[in-house]
Amino acid sequence: MLLLLLTASTFFTQAQKVTGIAKDENGSPLVGTTVSLHRAVDSVVIKLAVSKENGGYAFSGISEGNYKVSASNVGYKTVFSAVFSVGASEVIVPELILSKLATALSNVTVTATKPMVEVKADRTILNVEGTINATGSNALELLRKSPGVSLDKDENISLAGKNGVQVYIDGRVTPLSGTDLAIYLRTLQSSQIEAIELITNPSAKYDAAGNAGIINIRLKKNKSFGTNGSVNAGWNIGTYAKYNGGGSLNYRNKKINIFSNYSFNYGPNQQSLNINRTVLDSLFDQHGTIRMVGNANNFKVGADYFLDKKNTLGIIVNGTLSDPTMTNYSHTVISNTTTNTVDRILIADNSSTLKRHNTNVNLNYSYNDPRGTSLIVNADHGFYKMGNDQYQPNHYYDPSGQLLLGSTIYHMLSPAEININSIKADYERNFIKGKLSFGAKSAFVKTDNNFQRYNVEGSNEELDKDRSNHFVYKENINAGYVNYNRQYKKFMIQVGLRLENTVSEGVSNGSKYNGTDYSPSSSSFKRTYTDLFPSAAITFNKNPMKQWSLTYSRRIDRPAYQDLNPFEFKLDEYTFQKGNINLRPQYTNSFGITHTYKYKLNINLNYSHVTDMFTQLIDTAEKSKAFISKKNLATQDIASLTISYPFQHKSYSLFTNMSTNYSKYQADFGEGRKVDLDAFGFNFFAQNSLKFAKSWTAELSGFFNAPTIYQGSFKGKSLYSIDAGLQKQILKGKATIKTSVSDIFHTLRFRAVSDFAGQTTRFSSRWESRQFKLSINFRFGNNGVKPARQRSGGAEDELKRTQQSGGMGIGNN
Repeated sequence: MLLLLLTASTFFTQAQKVTGIAKDENGSPLVGTTVSLHRAVDSVVIKLAVSKENGGYAFSGISEGNYKVSASNVGYKTVFSAVFSVGASEVIVPELILSKLATALSNVTVTATKPMVEVKADRTILNVEGTINATGSNALELLRKSPGVSLDKDENISLAGKNGVQVYIDGRVTPLSGTDLAIYLRTLQSSQIEAIELITNPSAKYDAAGNAGIINIRLKKNKSFGTNGSVNAGWNIGTYAKYNGGGSLNYRNKKINIFSNYSFNYGPNQQSLNINRTVLDSLFDQHGTIRMVGNANNFKVGADYFLDKKNTLGIIVNGTLSDPTMTNYSHTVISNTTTNTVDRILIADNSSTLKRHNTNVNLNYSYNDPRGTSLIVNADHGFYKMGNDQYQPNHYYDPSGQLLLGSTIYHMLSPAEININSIKADYERNFIKGKLSFGAKSAFVKTDNNFQRYNVEGSNEELDKDRSNHFVYKENINAGYVNYNRQYKKFMIQVGLRLENTVSEGVSNGSKYNGTDYSPSSSSFKRTYTDLFPSAAITFNKNPMKQWSLTYSRRIDRPAYQDLNPFEFKLDEYTFQKGNINLRPQYTNSFGITHTYKYKLNINLNYSHVTDMFTQLIDTAEKSKAFISKKNLATQDIASLTISYPFQHKSYSLFTNMSTNYSKYQADFGEGRKVDLDAFGFNFFAQNSLKFAKSWTAELSGFFNAPTIYQGSFKGKSLYSIDAGLQKQILKGKATIKTSVSDIFHTLRFRAVSDFAGQTTRFSSRWESRQFKLSINFRFGNNGVKPARQRSGGAEDELKRTQQSGGMGIGNN
């Protein structure tokens, strides 16, 4: 409340404009000069600006007080102005004259250290590239430890207590979800990743999909001039040893930028999974050990051709070739709860050979005018080829485990292909003292999944036509948006509206026994719907040291294609899974208020109302058998509070993030089939870094997730972990050695309980979370920036173009 009163009082103080011009020693305007406004008393930076073509810069909304400005540009000496006072009238700063460095350098190497975590109005950015404890990790492990992110037993991702997260890679949406997405994220090593963006308040520029927001994983891309590259190698050990390696090779001059990288990883990972299920008078006590051997190759190659200072053409090709294998050793004791005696024992050890191949091609064009006009066009094609060859024996033994009572053996083949084609254009220009942007996108997705199950008897296999299915799903989304933002004297506004039209169609083909023979059987569905997705934000920034923001957005989460397939899949002897053609999209309306104090303390309060929320339910089928399906829960209401603060003192830095959320789930499916849950979630994340002895850095990080509800029906227990790492720079900074230990105290495990429709299920799972990791990275070639070759658009325009190329246009929104 005190902060609120202090902040409110600043709205009535005088605020003025500060303007000036930056020139070189010959009197010519210096475009692209970074100008900083400092508080005179302690030199703290209040605002930043970049000079325009005429060398001019301006700061608006400046409160009364004493200030000074500094100007810096590549190849020039930084210069400071004299101290001046801001009062009741506009201040014009005397011309800032920058002189060239005494020694003309052919290359200027700029060394900058990004903070481990950055918090902005609409997103939190984890700069993975410089984090020691990210060493030897993959994208899924990094997300598990990210602030506000949680994963359930099936590794579905939620953000700030909400499911329905949309995952992007380099600004392009991935069509994968659930297990397929988790397997893919495991193939992305930390050495490939530059940053992870947790975007909780996307503007109308982004796809409306993703109720909880967007997670964008940015892969590394060359930004340096000349020829340069790197090689890296790593070794981890938990239960089993694993290794990874890779390299990059890049070349850039004033006309072309060619970049490439490759990485591979190999290693077995072991996981224990225990499921205790009680239904009617039967108890199924399952204990399993899953061993997955990962084997993945990732590649990325691309080029940018600078037609002139404003126009650029680009192409990017990237992909993954992964062929993991998985072995599941499963032992289930089946008991009668009435007599408390063991009835039989099921041994269901199975093996799978998986295929996860994908290739993506992006063609992009960008036009960037330093005066404020830009056009970004992206055309994308993605092809995903997946497969699973699974051998599933089921052997039943008597209570002693010695006498074989009977066996059923299955062989299952499930090849799948996903084709994605999209084109997108984003245009932005100055308009009525603000920025107007609009654009359109058209996307076509086709998935083809052919599931075949064979009954095995000895050396013979016979196709089970009752349990085989071919499912084809098509989806076309056409969208358009308009977005406008403007800075007023005391506040900034942003309003946007997105329209999306969705046409989807699914056809499920199989066979049905008619009493004498099998005949073709088919079912299908088709849907067409159009939605509007408004978004708005207003930021009160009269005093930049104390800012308030109010936000609103409406978003959608569409069902995954496999959740719509009406075919009934038999997972094992007692577990079935079936899609739901009546599964509707879920919609979320979110309202938020954010306070930023001194560019450090961020406090965000958010309320979301979710309608038609879908979740996975375990129902009873044929008495003792489990029936897994997804249905729309009636509503979900979520209130969340997030507080983050970075602290820096000399060579020590600390980032802390605390988020809490309260969820209310309600649904009624009839007698004995009701869901009414209150859930409270709490997440704490902290990362410490200490630099010492010039070339050494130590890091300690950890997170804690309090007990909460997953997917509306699973009551999960707490999760927590602590990591520690050490880094050493060698060979005059050209090489880095990193070592770390993840989950030092081996506390990370998943535990949850579900109680629905007369069935109680308890889950527990552990994996190789505690690992010792060692890596080395060596950089070679030129890592500097050549001022003579820098395009007039400057680093700011280049960063914007780089982020927007590659599909969805992750930019400054």
